[in-house]
Amino acid sequence: MSRTEFIFATAIILFVAFCLGWFANWLVNRFIRVSSSDMGELDRMAQELHEAEETRDQAITYLQQREAELTNQLSQTEAELAATMDGLREARQEAEQMRAHLERSQSG
Repeated sequence: MSRTEFIFATAIILFVAFCLGWFANWLVNRFIRVSSSDMGELDRMAQELHEAEETRDQAITYLQQREAELTNQLSQTEAELAATMDGLREARQEAEQMRAHLERSQSG
């Protein structure tokens, strides 16, 4: 094979490689290309996702506020219960003292 034949063979091989690469690139871009209707759908889905996240954040905020209110109410109820139990305990002690006093005064 002479030098000229080698150069032509190399040129032809490089040209065929270039053509195959260009065709492969065109083919990949043809399948990957996103249509305008798909972009519209993606935009709509992104907007819905954003709205869903806002709704979730509002729900979380509401639940945190409600939990704080219920915790406060529970604390108040527990304090009232403790005060009522103390009052009941004192009333029972006073009733026992009065019974003991009545029994002493009746027997004496």
